[in-house]
Amino acid sequence: MSAFTPKDPAFQDRIQASFAKQGLMATLGASLAKVEPGAVEIVLTPSPAVSQQHGFVHAGAVTSIADSAAGYAALSLMPKGTGVLSAEFKINLLAPAQGDLIRAKGRVIKAGRTLTVAQTEVFAETAGVAKLVALLTATMMCIESRDGIAD
Repeated sequence: MSAFTPKDPAFQDRIQASFAKQGLMATLGASLAKVEPGAVEIVLTPSPAVSQQHGFVHAGAVTSIADSAAGYAALSLMPKGTGVLSAEFKINLLAPAQGDLIRAKGRVIKAGRTLTVAQTEVFAETAGVAKLVALLTATMMCIESRDGIAD
């Protein structure tokens, strides 16, 4: 159960519509697994298309789903008619990302009117066992007059 109350009752539909318009997420083969107030999960199935030279999921793919999970977690608490942009983030890559599934669990740490601090833990799952492979901390900016969906 989330401790946050969304400002937009249709936040789930807005996030799903925005995510569907993200070309990079489609290119990576990523999908939304969970959308709750202040928390979003994105999953990625490893494939040669997102791997690096050693066969691990590329750090760029891991970073992309981590950033998007944090951003959408932040957007879930922003008012209708606004969008979200990453203002900054830092990622620690803790272990090679390999397994059956890569899961990015984004959550809001502190939601403000303009800036929201969020964090994403990225896990590599193999046979139901999850291993933490990355940790992202981000500052997300609320932008006015945007619905989170590109025109």
